[in-house]
Amino acid sequence: MTDFSQLFLYIPGIIIFLVGSGQVRRWLHVHRSGYCVDVSVAACSHVVKKDKKGREVYNYYNVTVEYMNPETKHTERQVIKSPTEFAVGQQIRMFRDKNSEKNALTEAEGEFLFHPWVTMIGGALLIVLALMENQGREVEAMLCLSVVLAGAGADLLVNYISLKKRGLQEIGAVITDIYTRQISRESKILKGSKYTYYPIVRYELDGRQNIRRCNINSSGVNTFKKGDSMKLWYDPQTHAVLEKHARAGMAAAGVILVVIGLLAGLSILSVVL
Repeated sequence: MTDFSQLFLYIPGIIIFLVGSGQVRRWLHVHRSGYCVDVSVAACSHVVKKDKKGREVYNYYNVTVEYMNPETKHTERQVIKSPTEFAVGQQIRMFRDKNSEKNALTEAEGEFLFHPWVTMIGGALLIVLALMENQGREVEAMLCLSVVLAGAGADLLVNYISLKKRGLQEIGAVITDIYTRQISRESKILKGSKYTYYPIVRYELDGRQNIRRCNINSSGVNTFKKGDSMKLWYDPQTHAVLEKHARAGMAAAGVILVVIGLLAGLSILSVVL
């Protein structure tokens, strides 16, 4: 095995670990804040301020959010400065930053396929797997692979059971617009700019029309079309509107991954014993 191919084995684990660690950071901020509420983006404007010499001094977004105050049960609006751009109708979370004692915004956790901790630990195990493989320690490498597969499958099964127990109710929605986010610009290395497309939908709940920028997305410009129907799910316990439900495919994938992980673990025992 060449040096380059050995290093290449670390790349998937490093990428997954970095993604997971970012998710864990946001998860910890929210859960340590002591105050967190789901909000909807009502408006978002870009603010850029420069000094007399044309140097950029401020660059942020004024995000207007609408939410139900958990104490007064009244609908309120608040403008928050954020370094991140959010789309009108996007469902996000507002929490209190302990360092600044000000409200801050973060992406909703519902977009994560796996729990943030599972993603981060899985990435770390893939890095260890690559290390063991490069050192020729096949048993330890197989053990890491077994834990990663079984852990990912178990997390999918837990998510499926959790969603199943919540008794979600289906809501019909119609795509009214497409939100386009540019994720990369054309350069000498990358050919063509890259975009991600998010559907903006309108739906009725409790006799009120609502607009929502969905978290599901696609890199294909024709994946979502105006006028197409979509399905959302209402949680009567938390009064939240979700984009995913307890799908049979999620349970099937979870079972398959757990079985493969256990079989890999059994193969390790047969080698050791």
